[in-house]
Amino acid sequence: MGHKLKITGWISLGVMAGALTTVSLQTVARGALAPLPLEELQQLAAVFGMVKSNYVEPVDEKKLITDAIAGMVAGLDPHSVYLDKKALKDFNEGTTGKFVGVGIEISQEDGLIKVVSPIEGSPAFRAGIKPNDLIVKIDDTPVKGLSLNEGVKRMRGEPNTKVLLSIFRKDENRTFPVTIVREEIRTQSVRSKVIEPGYAWIRLSQFQERTVADFARKMEETYKQEPKLKGLVLDLRNDPGGYLDAAVAISAAFLPDNVTVVSANGQLPESKFTYKAAPRYYARRGPDPLKQLEEVTRGALKSVPLVVLVNEGSASASEIVAGALQDHQRAKVLGSQTFGKGSVQTAVCLDPAFRMDNCPTAALKLTTSRYYTPSGKSIQAKGIVPDVMIDETQEGNLFAALRTREADLEKHLNNGQGEETKDASREKSREEARKKLEAELKKPVAERKAPEFGSDQDFQLIQAIKQLKGLPVQVSKTQVERTEEKKDN
Repeated sequence: MGHKLKITGWISLGVMAGALTTVSLQTVARGALAPLPLEELQQLAAVFGMVKSNYVEPVDEKKLITDAIAGMVAGLDPHSVYLDKKALKDFNEGTTGKFVGVGIEISQEDGLIKVVSPIEGSPAFRAGIKPNDLIVKIDDTPVKGLSLNEGVKRMRGEPNTKVLLSIFRKDENRTFPVTIVREEIRTQSVRSKVIEPGYAWIRLSQFQERTVADFARKMEETYKQEPKLKGLVLDLRNDPGGYLDAAVAISAAFLPDNVTVVSANGQLPESKFTYKAAPRYYARRGPDPLKQLEEVTRGALKSVPLVVLVNEGSASASEIVAGALQDHQRAKVLGSQTFGKGSVQTAVCLDPAFRMDNCPTAALKLTTSRYYTPSGKSIQAKGIVPDVMIDETQEGNLFAALRTREADLEKHLNNGQGEETKDASREKSREEARKKLEAELKKPVAERKAPEFGSDQDFQLIQAIKQLKGLPVQVSKTQVERTEEKKDN
């Protein structure tokens, strides 16, 4: 998938990483409920009654109850959440990689929606939408003034419904309408290419249901094109996470059989587990998607020299992969310290008769475990520290201090491994980055430093290839390990 990063995107990716969590769809024990605190429940009932009878205008009883549930769960940590019907739909779209829309990857430019790339085979692709097209109007709504998320919501909808896009094509200097019929879109979370003879790059933008199968297919294509691969770059930058099983599978593709990938610890027996590099841990619902890949590559993926690229937007499942490959000394990790989301969320349909994939009403996504790398390190609120710190551009890590990480989130869990310390230089770094950003945003769009991942201007990828070749790399002179910050109580 195309990932042309705009300046604003660089800063907000940490927030997105907090939204896409490592999700385990295991069953939570039901029935063994804790005794109810009667006095507190009486207080809740009293407040409910007072609001219902005394509030300035009538209130919906059902909304009061759902808001109370949502508030109770949200008060726990940033990743536990009550999913109503709409939120549940968004959640399922994010984890399955399926949604109903027109099928374009987008960014923002001069207040308009810019097409980075139409998804191959999508309605937008068939309608002739091209990269760099600008969407100026969605139906009767001008795009100028809309946020990117608002634009996405207007383009999505129900299957077989129409949306009218007004397109400005720069190179033809014309604006024209395109009517597109929405349909289910399957996003691609894996991209790959041979960078130069002997060296390849594979990028995972998210861990979805289809990611492992797509990864296997892309690696097969790579080895058919370059059967004597000398080195591979696994790019997990800005990968916000997703399915735990997918992270275990990707790790297993590179690791010796049966070594530990990740372990977790929580209150319930189901939340204490160790996953290893074996199909029984990641292919529990069907055939092993990596079996054919191993046959095609003759096991070469287990030993090919490997570099993993990470940054502050690498979170959750991508941190599991980076941590496992680092701990087993299977790969060198390059880039910036990762997001630091070291917790597992279990998603459960609140109607016990249904599974999450066909839950009809509402669900709960609850933090049930902290996870640990094979060496026993907790990543929570700290992240993976690269073996080699590499800046995102030759000029440095220009805006990294502005990115939100787990340790910046209100009510984040501590990592359970020692006292937290406050990073006194953090706010100073933020202020310096703010000034750089203000200066950068005054420049014309074409002059802003916004490298595209996988391009020949991708500074970190260039350094990764040098690392694989044994050549000197340009190590960051400014990045230092960031420790977990102390929480205010």
